[in-house]
Amino acid sequence: MTLTCFLPDEAATVEFGKTLARATNGKGLITLSGNLGTGKTTMSRGIIQALGHEGPVKSPTYTLVEPYETGEIRAFHFDLYRLEDPEELEFIGLWDYLDQNALILVEWPEKAFGVLPSPDLALTLESRDGGRQIICTPGNARGETLCAQLTHLYS
Repeated sequence: MTLTCFLPDEAATVEFGKTLARATNGKGLITLSGNLGTGKTTMSRGIIQALGHEGPVKSPTYTLVEPYETGEIRAFHFDLYRLEDPEELEFIGLWDYLDQNALILVEWPEKAFGVLPSPDLALTLESRDGGRQIICTPGNARGETLCAQLTHLYS
C-alpha cells in the first residue's frame, strides 16, 4: 500500500514528521527523496523533534551525518547530497549506524544506490501548489504497518 497526501505548508510537513516519528518508536530506516527545497530536512526536523530533541535540526550536507540522542532514543540524520561514490558510506561507518537500535533518516538515498538496504519507508517529496505532495512507499512488513498507520490519519 502506498500513501499519497498533500501537505499545504511547512507546519503540516513538520506535523507529518512528528506523526511518523511516534509511529516508528524511534527505530528503523526511512529515506527521503526529492529535489532541493521540497522539504526533506523540514520533514526530518519534525521527526527528530518528536523524538525529544529540543535544539535546531540542520541538514548534515557537509558532515554527511548528524547524531541526535535523547534519553534512550537515538536518531542519525544522513544527507548524501555531496556523496561522490556509494562506497564512501563504508568510510563513514554506515553499517555501524544501521546495526544500532536507532532511527536512521537518509536524505538523497539515490546517491547510495546498490549499497543502502531497502528502507522501512521511502518518502518522496514533490513541490505542489504552494505546498508539497508526499508519497510514502513501504519497503518491508514494518513499512507496511507504518504506512497503514499514516493512511488512517492522512487519507
